Amino acid sequence: MEQPKEKNTLKGLAQELEEKIAKEKEPKSSEKSKSKEPQDISDAEIEELSKKIDKKEIEKESKELKENVDGKKETLIPLEDYIKCAVHLGTKVITPHMKKFVYKRRADGLAVINTALIDEKLREGINFLVNYEPEKVYLVCKREAGWEAARLFEEVTGIRVFTKKYPSGITTNLELEDFFEAELTIICDPWVDKNALNDTARLKKPVLALCDTNNYSTNITKLIPCNNKSKKSIGCIIYILAREYAKNKGLDFNYSLEDFTGELE
Repeated sequence: MEQPKEKNTLKGLAQELEEKIAKEKEPKSSEKSKSKEPQDISDAEIEELSKKIDKKEIEKESKELKENVDGKKETLIPLEDYIKCAVHLGTKVITPHMKKFVYKRRADGLAVINTALIDEKLREGINFLVNYEPEKVYLVCKREAGWEAARLFEEVTGIRVFTKKYPSGITTNLELEDFFEAELTIICDPWVDKNALNDTARLKKPVLALCDTNNYSTNITKLIPCNNKSKKSIGCIIYILAREYAKNKGLDFNYSLEDFTGELE
């Protein structure tokens, strides 16, 4: 009488084992959701794509972007220069905070930022920045692609610049030897320059930031939507900020766009 019971037990164990193996082979729900998310592009890939923008792409994008710009409104630099510098080139990831600045995706999945909005937000950022004297502002750019432009920005404006490494706590810790007070922080990427962003947030001071499509705008007062990964794009934005700040403050400005971006084809 006990033999059938043993068979049933063995059968039950075998079935349980089969179900367990099948379950382990199934992708977890989190893995399923991850597979649907676009894999973001690296900084190096963005840099390469920014270098490869050719005349055909400049003409095509310029024609399309002019439809988004009031023809009577003059932009800070020609639309073609924005395209040459790949300022409009976003990433494959679009955060809810940056969605409103994107007007399409390219065939390769990259977001394209509305250049009319880049120009508009740049103007807002400039109008905000010129309210501050140089000694009350500092700029942080940890990403190497922006170091050269940041150095020129400091030379032109007299605004203190931190590249390579931002000394965390330099504006919040009174005991630090190089402590200083500032009223405005400019950052080139809310993620890469998060230490400066967090310090400024603690002080409840304003932040002007360059934001790409994969950035969040938490604790940012004024943002400039743009490609903040490549040398040409960062250089272009910083060039415009430096030029307009110098103009407003009566400072000498004897630089070209290419001084900040490197050679443009």
